[in-house]
Amino acid sequence: MTRIHRRQFAITAFAAATAAAWPALSAHAQSGRVLRIGNQKGLLSVLKGRGTLEQRLAPLGVKVTWTEFTAGPVQLEALNVGSIDFGDVGEAPPIFAQAAGAPLAYVGATVPRPASEAVIVPKDSAIRSVADLKGKKVAYNKGSNVQYFLAKLLEKHGLKYGDVQSVFLPPADARAAFEKGSVDAWVIWDPFLASAEVSLGARLLADAKGVVNNRGYFFSSLDYAAKNPDVIKLLIEEIDKVDQWSNNNRDALAAELAPLWGIPKPVVDKAVARTVYGTTHINRAILQEQQVIADTFFELKLIPKKINVIEAAVGQPG
Repeated sequence: MTRIHRRQFAITAFAAATAAAWPALSAHAQSGRVLRIGNQKGLLSVLKGRGTLEQRLAPLGVKVTWTEFTAGPVQLEALNVGSIDFGDVGEAPPIFAQAAGAPLAYVGATVPRPASEAVIVPKDSAIRSVADLKGKKVAYNKGSNVQYFLAKLLEKHGLKYGDVQSVFLPPADARAAFEKGSVDAWVIWDPFLASAEVSLGARLLADAKGVVNNRGYFFSSLDYAAKNPDVIKLLIEEIDKVDQWSNNNRDALAAELAPLWGIPKPVVDKAVARTVYGTTHINRAILQEQQVIADTFFELKLIPKKINVIEAAVGQPG
């Protein structure tokens, strides 16, 4: 899991809160090309620390700048106002951004990570199956891909989305409600998931395996991606190198992420252990996965209009 706060979707509301940080990002009108990366605390932070991206791009005359953000939607708003050229995000924020008219382009995607999100219940809960969720209070972040996961999970087990009582709460508030017993179940992602399992003894009812893919995405603007395909290509390659290192050095990765996230290493160990790392360029099949999510969000009235996800891609993805 590389995106701790990746599913907070009031995109325009974030703009005012972060506007003060953006003028500095725009001061890049100089000779040569610039790649302005907006990153959350995660594997992009590891890439930044390595310095390998700067080395790869130096022969192309490309200068790299980094700005840290707390959530994917904030990055997408920064992209929308022309303050960054690249960022990382979960499945849902790009759909909301595209529906709002943002000029984003999908340029990369992680491999599926279905074990990194799940429905959990208190350890002494009488709920033993997904079917037992009928009529129960289920907490999750509204408009996130865990909402999509929940809808598909219920469908798989013969329930309708409206068969549960949805309680819309961001992770911190959802955890508090979960601890107090104010909700019966919580749909959440790592490392919040791992933290609840380790520190609260929460019991995993069902993860996303066999239900949804739970990919992460990398985005640029349509204009930047079209004008700088060489930069994007090298960037995705360098991200994947960090991913492959992560697959083979999980203990070392957890040791890097624990202080970065401010979470005890045993919790990070649990999250890292079940994550499959890998990044690839965008293709038509991956965009079709996003289209299904977009269509589901439209049906749930989370976005105001239908969108065509292929329009958020440069050229004709294979």
